Amino acid sequence: MSATETFAQPSPTTDRTAAVAQAPTEVRVWDPLVRIFHWSLVAAFATAFIVEDDLLAVHVWAGYLVLALVAVRLVWGVIGTHHARFTDFVRSPRTVLAYLGDALRLRAGRYLGHNPAGGAMVVALLLLVAATGLCGLALYGAQELSGPLAPLMGGLSPAWGEALEETHEVLANLTLAFIVAHVAGVIFSSLSHRENLVWSMFTGRKRASESER
Repeated sequence: MSATETFAQPSPTTDRTAAVAQAPTEVRVWDPLVRIFHWSLVAAFATAFIVEDDLLAVHVWAGYLVLALVAVRLVWGVIGTHHARFTDFVRSPRTVLAYLGDALRLRAGRYLGHNPAGGAMVVALLLLVAATGLCGLALYGAQELSGPLAPLMGGLSPAWGEALEETHEVLANLTLAFIVAHVAGVIFSSLSHRENLVWSMFTGRKRASESER
């Protein structure tokens, strides 16, 4: 080999380009439990809401399932995977309002997990479906003398039963209104960031951010 011969060295730019090309374009975000919880809760609430008292047994068991799912999600929100934990998506009201303002100006940042508004909606929906289910249990015990709360509610006057029925209905309708707002937010975010957030809740995968490529 002559003294004038040199070896071609790859440039740093070439190395970075190759690394980006080899990096995954999608990452796992939602674990199986989160996805199963989400779609099971959708099915259970929809069933209870649609059948109402016409199929009381179906309505009641759908309500039991809703409460069981919420209980599991609360535990998983503490011990679950990174994006499933409440610490990943529960933020202060000021942060939520700031995000909503940025979203309305079409400059909101993208989040792999729940964005601040989405996180607030998760908390609100968990509270609402839990309150609706617990109120339903109380109503079931007061009017039908059945269910785990029957010993506590069975001695109440009919006026209490009517009040519980009204409250249960209001909570169910309020939950539905929040669900509609949630779906609208998902569609808005999907269009803003050009990704199908509904499909990601089926697959568990989302487009990787630049820092994860």
